[in-house]
Amino acid sequence: MLLLCFGINISLGSVEIPFSTTLGELFGFGSADKSQQYIIWEYRLPKAFTAILVGAGLSLSGLLMQTLFRNPLAGPFVLGISSGASLGAALLIMGGGILFAGFALVNDLALTLASSLGSILVLLTVVAVARRVKDTMALLIIGLMFASITAAVVTVLSYFAKAEELQQYIFWTFGTVGNLSGSQVLVLGVICLVGLLLSIGSIKSLNALLLGENYARSLGVRIDRSRNVIIVATGLLAGSVTAFAGPIAFIGLAVPHLTRQLFNTTDHRILVPGVLLYGAILLLLCDTLAQLPSSSYVLPINAITSIVGAPVVIWLLLRKRNMIF
Repeated sequence: MLLLCFGINISLGSVEIPFSTTLGELFGFGSADKSQQYIIWEYRLPKAFTAILVGAGLSLSGLLMQTLFRNPLAGPFVLGISSGASLGAALLIMGGGILFAGFALVNDLALTLASSLGSILVLLTVVAVARRVKDTMALLIIGLMFASITAAVVTVLSYFAKAEELQQYIFWTFGTVGNLSGSQVLVLGVICLVGLLLSIGSIKSLNALLLGENYARSLGVRIDRSRNVIIVATGLLAGSVTAFAGPIAFIGLAVPHLTRQLFNTTDHRILVPGVLLYGAILLLLCDTLAQLPSSSYVLPINAITSIVGAPVVIWLLLRKRNMIF
């Protein structure tokens, strides 16, 4: 299914390229002309790989947060890490004139670095707080407060920003998977791989946490250490995705629930690879829809994920009594 969605995604777009031509170009026996080769290798392939990494990363981080807080409505952004990335982008775009004496170089690379720095700073703050706060629910509330503080700062910056700066920031918040170069996709992939490895190493702890912290302790799980590892893994996944692709909604919230329903299990040995696959598939499909094939228009990816994700969340809430968690 993932391979099929991948092939469809790189075949459809504003420029019509036959599916057979795309496959032939990928496997080295195609007859694509130079313009088609450029579109496939320089734009569509990096975009498709980005969609896979973004969908998988957000879905896995959402699963980690739902298990850690034992809250079915927790998502990858509850700790304020995504808000930190948004604050970094807002400071560069709308606060550049204040911070850099009237001059700020705003391009894709600078925007990615600013977003990464914002998410890293919030992640370090959350980890430092987690060392002092023993109650997991208190940590959740603190994370939401971090998100509120950063959102307030962004609101103040928006109020004083110029129309062009505000427009650029709003476009960034729409989210996109099509602006990354091959080297940026590689960096994103390495960061997501580190987050995945940390998550795989925490599978035993995640399964134990489903039954409560006291039961997990009785099994020999070191709660403080496990919680810090889960927070760092979530920060790497959600923070890097937001920094490179912008804040993309609903994927991290909806996919873990879909995976639990489809596999009828809460075992993270099954859920971790499951959410990776389903998250990648769902975002590839959303990106394909956002491209409006054979049209020059590209819809914001956030709009498509929300249209797909919101009905799923509503359906899950209506079925709450039967929710597997």
